[in-house]
Amino acid sequence: MRFQRRAAAIGLIAASALLLGACGSDDNAGGGGVSAAPGVTCGGKPDLRSSGSSAQNNAMTRFVTTYQQTCQGQTLNYTPSGSGAGRNEFLGGQTDFAGSDSALKQGDETNRAQQRCASPAWNLPLVFGPVAIAYNLPGVTDLALDGTTAARIFNGQITTWNDPAIAALNPGKTLPAAPIVVNFRSDESGTTENFQKYLVAASNNAYAKPASQTFNGGVGAGARGSQGVADATRNTPNSISYVEASFAQRANLGIAQVINSGGGQPVALTTQSVAAAINNVQISGQGNDLTLNLDSLYKTSAPGAYPIALATYEIVCSNYADDQTATAVRAFLQTALSPNAQQALPDAGYVPLPDQFKQRVTTAVNAIQ
Repeated sequence: MRFQRRAAAIGLIAASALLLGACGSDDNAGGGGVSAAPGVTCGGKPDLRSSGSSAQNNAMTRFVTTYQQTCQGQTLNYTPSGSGAGRNEFLGGQTDFAGSDSALKQGDETNRAQQRCASPAWNLPLVFGPVAIAYNLPGVTDLALDGTTAARIFNGQITTWNDPAIAALNPGKTLPAAPIVVNFRSDESGTTENFQKYLVAASNNAYAKPASQTFNGGVGAGARGSQGVADATRNTPNSISYVEASFAQRANLGIAQVINSGGGQPVALTTQSVAAAINNVQISGQGNDLTLNLDSLYKTSAPGAYPIALATYEIVCSNYADDQTATAVRAFLQTALSPNAQQALPDAGYVPLPDQFKQRVTTAVNAIQ
């Protein structure tokens, strides 16, 4: 595929199965090929309930399949109602844990969590999915961008493909003197928020826009959902967008290599390059609260690290009032961290947790009481 050829020099063929579960549940793939997980201590509440991030929905489908196969008679009902709804339902005691594209906010949310749990709540980053800068540029088979140049494209400061800033990052390539068409998500989206957070963090203040679930670049054409922006970019020559990697791949779009904050060589989007960024992300939470400093992901300078990824948390009580719930939540998350469940993630387009990072999450999960 063109997607593979553009990144073959940095090993994308080895990651050709890389597809990202849709933020917004555009891809509802099932849990085929997932088997039971060893080393999980089953028991407790038979029917867990959770809700929240739609970005992790396809990963949760696979985790639930493995959980049911590993812990006979136990299941989890996960509702992809959105991160805000998931946090509110957990804080209101309607669910046993939440899935969220962002950690609990200090202040009101952490105070409500303390009241709901009668203990601190922990934010456990469990699912990561890469976001592609996808483009349709006839005659250009590979493209390199850095954070500053991407920010200036997506806020309308750079308007033509042969702009000197783009040309400087792509020596020896013939770039057309054509207007750049920006495609963005017209609906609210965690992908939009995370991509704009990347632009803010990695652009040396070139993207002077708020990072929210609404695209604030002030330029381009909107399309609904991940499939919508992928289709719009595929059908529009000289266009560019941001979208989960699976949609860029299926639309046969180019995926820009990204020069991270360390400078150096452009980095292709692969399972390995995203894992390198995850391994170097800093944790701002204390103890087993693994809240991430996402700027350290977006601004990574690690060689070979691809810096644009969406992280979703499972928000849990550190000490549940009900031992049966604690046992089942712990078992489910142990299942999700098991090799069998993690190995199923690339088929849904997520990145398995690298070993070093997974150990931190495993320690926290095992400490749930």
